[in-house]
Amino acid sequence: MDGKLSFLYAPTTNMKSALNFYRDKLGLEEAWREGDGTVAFKIPGSEIELMVDLLEEGIHDTAGPMFMLSSVDAFYEEEKDQLNFVRKPSDIPPGRWAALRDPDGNMFYVLDTSKSHQ
Repeated sequence: MDGKLSFLYAPTTNMKSALNFYRDKLGLEEAWREGDGTVAFKIPGSEIELMVDLLEEGIHDTAGPMFMLSSVDAFYEEEKDQLNFVRKPSDIPPGRWAALRDPDGNMFYVLDTSKSHQ
């Protein structure tokens, strides 16, 4: 995998509550925001950010690491028969992402910024 750990992904069903916890109680500083559904926070002393994302109804993602790849689609094509993809590559505002489970059932995510380079 050519990826770099970029985010710790924390899905939420209540963005107001998540903001209250991460921003107001823990004092984390916002790094960026994508609409009302995604907020990233700076983690002091690290280049890695905490990405809090509002879950869509019926989606049951769990927290996990998110790795930045050069191409999610290429990674999927190379690894789809060897790895447990629980979400095939799909569009997000800056590019593409997919979700996988490791052998113990832990979630991890891959993303790219392919749309931001068009």
